[in-house]
Amino acid sequence: RASHIAQQIIQINIMFELSTAFISPSFVTSTVASTAGAAACWVVPNTELRMVNTEKAIAALGIELPPPPPPAANYLPIQRNGDLLYLSGHIPFNNDGSLITGKVGGSGGKTVEEGYQAARQVAFNLIASLKKELGDLDRVEQIVKLFGIVHCADDFFEQHKVVNGCSDVFVEVFGKERGMHARSAIGTNALPLGISVEIEAIVRVKQD
Repeated sequence: RASHIAQQIIQINIMFELSTAFISPSFVTSTVASTAGAAACWVVPNTELRMVNTEKAIAALGIELPPPPPPAANYLPIQRNGDLLYLSGHIPFNNDGSLITGKVGGSGGKTVEEGYQAARQVAFNLIASLKKELGDLDRVEQIVKLFGIVHCADDFFEQHKVVNGCSDVFVEVFGKERGMHARSAIGTNALPLGISVEIEAIVRVKQD
């Protein structure tokens, strides 16, 4: 009888998993049976069942993360306060270590699409820093906010479209629920090293 009840519990759990597109974060199944006057209890503990593996999503998207960028001056790439990570402004390092530079807009400047691609590259650098800090990107609970700065001509007014490059990457990688965020996007006449875009982020993570 005891083994029969245990088998039923396993079958119920399997049926529950197969019947849902997204498994709820935790569940507990328990039953008590008596055999020869003794009580037996089987408990499936509260266990988080991951349906999202962030690094598999990155691979599926064909994204190759660059090496996590070192700080370029006297600051930390990431500062932690409780469950929040504050990521310093990241810049568009390519995977080979080169930088995307140049002003967006104006005569001879980069196009909106080129600026958008530069912002995507910044996103990859931000994610690389998160990976180095957390080890497991599934620990990211929420991309809280981005602050984007675009190196642009004085008569350029589409900074928001440039910074969309970074925003889109976070939604692609982390999904809409975790990846959508608050955001600011501004323009400036110069950025360090002549880079096209700089973006900082605030990210909420699961506690250790």
